[in-house]
Amino acid sequence: MQLFDVFPAILEIILLAYFGSAALYVFIFSLAGRFHRFSKPHTVDLKRKVAVLIPGYKEDAVIVEVARRALEQSYPEAFFEVVVIADSFQELTLQKLERLPIKLVKVTFEKSTKSKALNRAMEVIGDDFDVALVLDADNVMEFDFIERINTAFNSGYQVVQGHRVAKNTNTPMAILDAISEEVNNHIFRKGHRVLGLSSALIGSGMAFEYRFFKETMANVEAVGGFDKELELKLLKGRNTIEYLEDALVLDEKVQKTEVFANQRKRWLSAQFIYFKRFAVSGLKELLLKGNIDFADKVYQMISPPRVLLLGIVLGITFYYFLIDNNVLPIAAVVPPYLWYTAAGLTFLAFLMAVPKKYYTKETVSALWTLPKTFGILFLSLFKLKGANKKFIHTQHGTLNT
Repeated sequence: MQLFDVFPAILEIILLAYFGSAALYVFIFSLAGRFHRFSKPHTVDLKRKVAVLIPGYKEDAVIVEVARRALEQSYPEAFFEVVVIADSFQELTLQKLERLPIKLVKVTFEKSTKSKALNRAMEVIGDDFDVALVLDADNVMEFDFIERINTAFNSGYQVVQGHRVAKNTNTPMAILDAISEEVNNHIFRKGHRVLGLSSALIGSGMAFEYRFFKETMANVEAVGGFDKELELKLLKGRNTIEYLEDALVLDEKVQKTEVFANQRKRWLSAQFIYFKRFAVSGLKELLLKGNIDFADKVYQMISPPRVLLLGIVLGITFYYFLIDNNVLPIAAVVPPYLWYTAAGLTFLAFLMAVPKKYYTKETVSALWTLPKTFGILFLSLFKLKGANKKFIHTQHGTLNT
C-alpha cells in the first residue's frame, strides 16, 4: 500500500473509533436511564439553613420576578435566604430588589465571571449556612425544590443536582434546546446514577454542603464552564454527585439558533481546555486508583456534543451507504455495517432519551431548523480559540412560566 493510501485508511479508523465509541457510550447510558433507581434512605431528619445564590449580570428584565418567585417555597422561611448577586444592574432594578426580603450583594469586576460573583457573595454573607444552592438569574424553582434538596442531604449527599427543565418552548430553537437539555438529563444524569456513577452538573439548580462549596470554589477561577472545573475537582476527590429527577427548576431556553451556537461554542471551548488539563490525571486516577467517576468525566470533556454526534454519524453513514451500493467508486477500509451500527445506536439513544411530551407536531416543525443548527455548530468548532477567555453574556427576557 502506497503512502498516500495509508492516511485515508488511518483517518477512517480514527473516525470510527471516536464517533463509534461515542455512539456506544450514549446508547449504554440512555438505556440505563430507562430503568428505575432506588433512593437512599434518610439517615437523619434535619432542616438545613440554605443560601439560595442567584448571580446575575445585566439581568434587569428577569431578576426581580426570579427573586420574588424564589421566596415562594414550601420550605420554612426561617431556614433559607435568597441572595441576589447584582453585577451591572440598573439603579431602578436595584431599588426594586431592595424592597424584597432578600439579601442583595452588589459586585463590580474588571472581568465578570460567575465564579467571582459566587465567591464574593459567600465572603459577604458569612458561614451561617449549611447548604449553598446555586441558580441562574432566569431560573424559577418549583414550590418544593428546596424541600427535596434538603431530603437528599438527609440521605447523606454533599452535592446534589436538580432537574432543570424548559421554562419556554416558544420558538423552534427553544424546543430543540429544551430537548437537548432533557437528552443530557437522561444520559448524563439519570443514566449515570442508575449505573452508580455521579450525575453531571449543569451550572444551576445545584446544591452543595456550604463550607465544602466555599472552600472548593475558592480555587475555581474559570471564566466560562465553571461547573465543569468544579465537577472535575469534586470527582477527583471522590465526591458523589446525586441527581434528583423530581426536583424541578425552570430554565429559559435560547430562542435563536445563533445564540444557541454561541453558547455551545463557549461550552465546547471549556471542554477542550479541561480535557487538556486533566487528561493525564484522568488516566492515572483510573489505572492507579480505580477512580472510574473521574475518568468518565474526563472522557466527557472530549466526547462530541449530541447534536454534532447525530449529524456527523448520520452523514458519514450515508457516505458509506453510497460506497456499499457502488454509487461511489471508492474502496473503504472500514466495513459499512460498523457505521450502520453506530448510526443505529445513536438514533436509539436519542429515541430513548427524548421525553414523550416532546413527540408533538411542534417538535416535528422544529426539526426543520436542525440542519441549520448543526451547520452553525459545526463551523463553530473552527472558531474556538479564545472563546473561553472572556465572559459571554446570554441575555434573558421576561417570560411567563
